[in-house]
Amino acid sequence: MPGPVSQGADLDTLSRVVEKVRGNIKRVIEGKPDVISSAITVLLAEGHLLIEDVPGVGKTMLAKSLARSIDCSVRRIQFTPDLLPSDVTGVSVYNQESREFEFRPGGVFANIVVGDEINRASPKTQSALLECMEERQVTVDNTTYSLEAPFMVIATQNPIEMEGTYALPEAQRDRFMVRLSVGYPVEAAEIAMLDSHTMSSPLEDLEPVTDAVEIRKLIEIVTQVHVSQAVQRYTVALTGASRRSSELALGASPRASLHLVRAAKASAAIQGRDYVLPDDVLGLASSVLTHRLLPSVEAAMGGRTTQSILESIVSSVPVPEGTRA
Repeated sequence: MPGPVSQGADLDTLSRVVEKVRGNIKRVIEGKPDVISSAITVLLAEGHLLIEDVPGVGKTMLAKSLARSIDCSVRRIQFTPDLLPSDVTGVSVYNQESREFEFRPGGVFANIVVGDEINRASPKTQSALLECMEERQVTVDNTTYSLEAPFMVIATQNPIEMEGTYALPEAQRDRFMVRLSVGYPVEAAEIAMLDSHTMSSPLEDLEPVTDAVEIRKLIEIVTQVHVSQAVQRYTVALTGASRRSSELALGASPRASLHLVRAAKASAAIQGRDYVLPDDVLGLASSVLTHRLLPSVEAAMGGRTTQSILESIVSSVPVPEGTRA
């Protein structure tokens, strides 16, 4: 049976806040409603977002505008080849006056962490994010420090073909709930951007429309959204089919199944439903799964992309019917 949010009052609150955040981001990012909705979905699903695209299409602007729309702590980390893991997690420093070591928090100690051009740092530094992204904590010198909720990493990266980039390790990519591309704007949106961004930056005028406390309440509402056994089986069937595919050297992990269901719950709540439909899972499968998959050598040599392989896998898995309850 559907959970306790079925009466709709909580979902109305969620919808109202989401619309305010969406409208705020639209002031900065022109003509990309689907991209904005995906970013908000990841926030409410307690996930992390990877924005991958060529330079100059607004990756960092999207990350910053989402962060500025929420009155909470925000830190930006510019990933460079000389960035150290301790710059990310923090470091213990000896205080000569107290004669004790003091912990100085790194860039991840914030509600929203904007990691700019994450694949320009070395794999060693990238790996400093592994613990905090999965466990919401940081361990330095055998001491564990918890990270305050909500906690979200919004990372941007250029395609790996770009000069001076390092491919993200598989374990790192698997911790991002969604990877999306901003893409080039349509002509009308680009013209509107020239008008609005040349006189002043709309990002500078952006004011918060919600806060961390309210976001925590919305996340709790999302957790109460009902997922039927049939939808759960469908999700596992999709990820399981990717593991059996001869065209993939690496299929989707169990974490991918979990992320897909959590994102589907957030998507359903944003649409005003207290239950998940197979269409919610289907609509998110590409953005949640594609970046986790690795094509086999034969598939890559044959010109097959992970996107096309996933489309074949999704079409081969039957969609369950009558799955509201």
